[in-house]
Amino acid sequence: MIETDRKAQGLPVWAQGLDGQVALVTGAGRGLGRACALALAEAGAAVVAVARTEADLQRLASEAAAPVETWVEDVTDEGLLDRIEGMDRLDVLVNNAGTNRPQPFPEVTDAALDLLLDLNVRSAFRVARSAARVMLRRKSGSIIHMSSQMGHVGAADRTVYCMTKHAIEGLTKAMGVELGPQGIRVNAVAPTFIETPMTRPYLEDPAFAEFVRNMIKMNRYGSVDDVAAAVLYLASPASSIVNGTSLRVDGGWTAH
Repeated sequence: MIETDRKAQGLPVWAQGLDGQVALVTGAGRGLGRACALALAEAGAAVVAVARTEADLQRLASEAAAPVETWVEDVTDEGLLDRIEGMDRLDVLVNNAGTNRPQPFPEVTDAALDLLLDLNVRSAFRVARSAARVMLRRKSGSIIHMSSQMGHVGAADRTVYCMTKHAIEGLTKAMGVELGPQGIRVNAVAPTFIETPMTRPYLEDPAFAEFVRNMIKMNRYGSVDDVAAAVLYLASPASSIVNGTSLRVDGGWTAH
């Protein structure tokens, strides 16, 4: 394996890449998940990309630096869990699928509440549990939850989203404590507002866009590549002692 060759060459841990690793990314058809899948493939991982829309996955596969296996699955369905647990090997999970429905707190609908709890929390938990069952066979792996800066602070019109991402932060800590001794690291990436299809409608509001820029002390929005780089670090041997924590890719939003 190339992985062995790189180690034999005496390369530092940060330069060993992900050759020979199997990585599964949920919500891989667009936005953050797509960028993560492309970056992992570029780094040498064998990527399994999961999304509901076949056309999005086909575009991803056509642009990836290496062959990508595509699964047209919904993370809320039992079928995906069965496929994950049937894998021979899984080294990296990027637990990315999620959504948001901003609403003022008094106006939050039960439909929005149920959607976010089901997708952002329940499905994330179940996918991680299935991935961990596979990783435990080899006593190694890296699980990366896609959290948010909103998992560390509060925000108007985002009570449900904040609640779900705080839940993911707690899940990350608890999983890291339990699975770390068995060779499985669990971490989260907590991005600020990133320009993606999901956030674009919000950022097109001039007042909201100005508020976001004032809060991000780097004076720019984050990019999907900023997030993919953080995921790549947590997936790689370079972060071999990093466990149970959250990497905030937020330009300083949560520092004040």
